[in-house]
Parts: sequence; C-alpha cells; structure tokens
Amino acid sequence: MITVTAEFRISEGKEAEALAAIETLVAGVNRDEPGALMYSWHRDLKDAAQILVYEVYADEEATKVHRASEHFAEFQKAFASGVFDPGSVKISRFERFAAIDR
Repeated sequence: MITVTAEFRISEGKEAEALAAIETLVAGVNRDEPGALMYSWHRDLKDAAQILVYEVYADEEATKVHRASEHFAEFQKAFASGVFDPGSVKISRFERFAAIDR
C-alpha cells in the first residue's frame, strides 16, 4: 500500500470554488479509481483554509492512474487559476508497514 498526504491552502475568498473543485475530484476518484482505497479530505480545526488530503492506494500503479486521470488534471487547473495557493503545497509519500483497521 502507498499512502500519500497532500497539504495546501484555499485562497482567500475562493472557498465556494474550492469546494466545487474538491467535490468534482472526489466524485471522479470514487467513480474511476478502484485502486484508491481511501481518499479523505480534512480541514484544520483552527484554520479552515488549510487542507490535508489523506490518500491510500493499493499499489504504485494506482497512484499513477490517479495522477494521469482527467479529473485530477481538471483539479490542477484550480491551482493555476488561484483557487488554491500553489506555494503552500506539501506532498509526502509513505509505505504502510503497520496499522490497526477497524
């Protein structure tokens, strides 16, 4: 399993556009990516503009499918148009080696 975390900020005044872009992306992942085992979005409790995305993929191929998808390409346009702050992006990749699943 491959775990990816992505952190970034919603730009000031762009909350509605951000939520629409997120909803479209999540729907695409749910519909078209069976290798995406978890795709979970979170807002910071103290700063709602700060976003954390927690992603778990079955394998490396599933991460490639995600990055090559049309819905991901469409989501990237939101960064180019200023909906999200591209300078705030931090992406980390992990390999799962221990867990409790309930």
